[in-house]
Amino acid sequence: MAEVPAPATTTVPQQARPDHQAGTRHRNKNQTVRSFAPGGPDGPGGAPGGFAAPAARPPRTVPGWLWSVPPVAVLALVFLYPLALVVQQSLTPESGGGAFDAYTSVFGSHAFREALGTTVWLAAGATVGCLALGFALALIIAFVPFPGARGVAKFIDVFLSFPSFLITLALLFIYGTVGMANGVWTDVTGAAEGPFHFLTTPWGVLLAEITYFTPFVMRPLLAAFSQLDPAQLEVASSLGAKPARIIRRVILPEALPALAAGGSLVLVMCLNEFGIVLFTGAKDVTTLPMLIYGKAILESDYSAACVVAVVNIAISVGLFGLYRVVSKRAGA
Repeated sequence: MAEVPAPATTTVPQQARPDHQAGTRHRNKNQTVRSFAPGGPDGPGGAPGGFAAPAARPPRTVPGWLWSVPPVAVLALVFLYPLALVVQQSLTPESGGGAFDAYTSVFGSHAFREALGTTVWLAAGATVGCLALGFALALIIAFVPFPGARGVAKFIDVFLSFPSFLITLALLFIYGTVGMANGVWTDVTGAAEGPFHFLTTPWGVLLAEITYFTPFVMRPLLAAFSQLDPAQLEVASSLGAKPARIIRRVILPEALPALAAGGSLVLVMCLNEFGIVLFTGAKDVTTLPMLIYGKAILESDYSAACVVAVVNIAISVGLFGLYRVVSKRAGA
């Protein structure tokens, strides 16, 4: 029987033989590297394809001083520029002369000294009256229980938004020449006119300012009384202290910062009050704001009006600084 030849075997060179194991090892290595690379599937970036994601840039922040430019620009345009014009006009009178000739002329005039004195005593008197009346009314609202006390306290907040001339008109309807009080008097007595003519005097201006500005003292007082510990009042009462002594030794020390803050604010506002003096019709009462109005509008003396305005501004800014210091110490 013939012998079947065995199939021929082809010898492949070692270097040409495909190295499947080497390829497998290479792929496994690449997979391992991709798995633990920062941008791989298991890395924190999680970028597809195994490539690392680029680092995120921090957001650009606008410098803090840049945000203050728009309000400062508006303030300079609306307030500081007109104020600078007033100061410039006071130093450069239209009639010529030195820079301080207008100041010398105004300070030496009797009208300015009288207006300054009237402004100061009206502001001081109104402040004292507001402090006394405001403290008494705040005590009643805070510590004397009566129906509607909470509503009265809320009304005080609303009263603060009223314009000053509205209060003056209300007083004119009551105490004016043809007001209700004089009308009742003439109806009862048959007289030709009533006895109430004080609204056109400084006392009428003082009454109107006290009526209008008293809530500005009551508001911080009520806030201070609300923080007072009732246990202190109960202990003082249990020890036999009378109401007057409790007010003097317990309540008043706690109310002093609020009184100082409210009084400072009222003093500043009274110095610059114009509407009350104008609407009362008190022709013989000339304050610094009324003098400015007369010099600028009636006499067209703008240099003198600017001088008085600069003085009024200086006094107001000084007292406002005092008010801020007192308010900060009072925590208002």
